[in-house]
Amino acid sequence: MAKKSSGKKLPAAASEHWGDEPEEHDYPAAASYLSLICAPPEVRRLVTALKAAPLERHEAKDLLRASGLALLPLDNFHVAADLEKIKRGVALSPVLLVRGDFTRDRLLVIADGYHRVCASYHVDENAPIPCHLAEAGVGGAARTSAQRGAPSVQ
Repeated sequence: MAKKSSGKKLPAAASEHWGDEPEEHDYPAAASYLSLICAPPEVRRLVTALKAAPLERHEAKDLLRASGLALLPLDNFHVAADLEKIKRGVALSPVLLVRGDFTRDRLLVIADGYHRVCASYHVDENAPIPCHLAEAGVGGAARTSAQRGAPSVQ
């Protein structure tokens, strides 16, 4: 279970700490995660859709709330590594998402970039995060809040 944030925000190392396009290895990482929650044909469809999706921007606090995922603490290894990248001026890769659907009780899926979202939240929860967003198919990848079982960030 993830620890709660200390409530302290880190000083913003740079007003914009995001790159324009995901790194090529982000797509296989998203496919690996998605393969745990949907069938191979849907994984292929979603990854293709993510590659073609336009860049959108959403705040870290909204991504965490919509996904139902908890904020990872500053001392999480991957969050700390991403915070170090921000401090050094290295741009983070945009995150890859599968849209949720509240009418079906499906949460947003962060297919790749959960640690980057948490790192950005610790810098500025209101900063816009670049995302590529795909739509889940009928009976698609997004899981319900009951299936997720994770506490949401308020």
